[in-house]
Amino acid sequence: MTLSDTSPPGGTVRDWLDRRAEAGGTAIVFPETGDTLGWAALRRDAAAFAGALTARGMERGESLAIVTPNSREGVTALYGALYGGFRATMVNLAAGRDAIAYALGHCGARFATVHLDCRTLFAEANDPGLDEIGLESQGAAPLHPVAPGDHALLMYTSGTTGRPKGVVHTHASLLAGGWTSAIAHRLGPEDRGFCVLPICHINGLCVTVMGSLVSGGSLAMPSRFSASRFWDQAAEAGVTWFSVVPTIISHLLHGEAEPDPATRARIRFGRSASSALAVETQTAFEARFGIPIVETMGLTETAAQILSNPLPPGVRKIGSPGRAFGCEVAIQDEAGAEVPRGTEGEIAVRGPNVMLEYLNNAQATEAAFRNGWLRTGDLARMDEDGYVFVTGRLKELIIKGGENIAPREVDEALYAHPDVIEAAAFARPCPRYGETVEAAVRVRAGSPVTSEELTELCKGRLGPFKTPDRMHFLDELPKGPSGKIQRLKLADLLPAPAAQDS
Repeated sequence: MTLSDTSPPGGTVRDWLDRRAEAGGTAIVFPETGDTLGWAALRRDAAAFAGALTARGMERGESLAIVTPNSREGVTALYGALYGGFRATMVNLAAGRDAIAYALGHCGARFATVHLDCRTLFAEANDPGLDEIGLESQGAAPLHPVAPGDHALLMYTSGTTGRPKGVVHTHASLLAGGWTSAIAHRLGPEDRGFCVLPICHINGLCVTVMGSLVSGGSLAMPSRFSASRFWDQAAEAGVTWFSVVPTIISHLLHGEAEPDPATRARIRFGRSASSALAVETQTAFEARFGIPIVETMGLTETAAQILSNPLPPGVRKIGSPGRAFGCEVAIQDEAGAEVPRGTEGEIAVRGPNVMLEYLNNAQATEAAFRNGWLRTGDLARMDEDGYVFVTGRLKELIIKGGENIAPREVDEALYAHPDVIEAAAFARPCPRYGETVEAAVRVRAGSPVTSEELTELCKGRLGPFKTPDRMHFLDELPKGPSGKIQRLKLADLLPAPAAQDS
């Protein structure tokens, strides 16, 4: 099977894993253990696990809860479920007990594969009483047939309000998710990605794991991201690209570790997604390390990527997550009509990588789609070249005195200070203005920067009206499993001002 820039990959994950196994070569290396997993061995182990699940009576399309960190066991469980025609249900280990218990019950699974390191977490959250089934389970039965339109992946969104929604992807949309990254980044068999994001999140699973499957490349997969070991692991594993989130880029930028010259030369690009990358952070990272950062954008509902900047020497527009690859992206008004270029509206997507549905939630599924387009809830403008510039989230807009303030604009001003590692502006209810602006920041250890200094910085860049009324200094900002700062949680976590301050 070869990749086309215009047509998504056909077949199923089983088909693609069979082809990779027949071709041979390395699939994944694990830097912390020195273990190497070849495509043939991965197919062998996945097929054996699929046979054991079938022998236990699992039905075609039934959920298998996978409770594992990044590991050989986790990858085998994922591919085993997909190979056997089951719905791989990736449990977010950072979601907390209640959210995990909800997912275990909502997904309808009878069985779970649980990593040794996750036994306590699983036991605390296993209210539905799922049975554990290990990778070493014996038994074989004829595998279920698998079709491109069959359920393949169930992943729960990390929403900040209400119950998480279970996003269902088919084999076709899951493969298309890997394909959009492969064609945007020109991935090939010679490439080795660095999978430091959890594969229980759509970025880690689709961009790196599915991206390597459809491109024929390989991965280096540590159990978790480590700022102090990142460059050493990248050197030892021979990686040629990596996919991370803005907080990781910021931590690497403010860390002491440096890549050696050979690693700098070998890494073609770094990829940023999951939330907006501050212009100052991207510029400073590239200046220090000499490695281009390609900003992108994706959603759980679109099997990750919808937008990407081209690779150098293509035009990368700093501050934009790029243009559409492998799908259609439009900016629409409230009625669903496309707005003129340069006009703000909501990002809408349609294409082969879009989800099938929200599991057991027809109302939410219907609300997510309009005239065949998936509504993302993100506000943006598109320029004449098709590059999208995100201005905020519909749910995150700060409306102060009737004026819309995009939190990202305030974030960008705060990131301009060299000591700011993380920043997030948010709305606070206010009787005078309706809402007012506050911000939370994390600064480098030992920084002498004060609230007053950051306030003056914002006033100079934004003017007094958009400048935060209060600055909160935190050791860590709340984040989801992908490392995305959860802005909507800040108002509840941080103390409100006294009544007389409003």
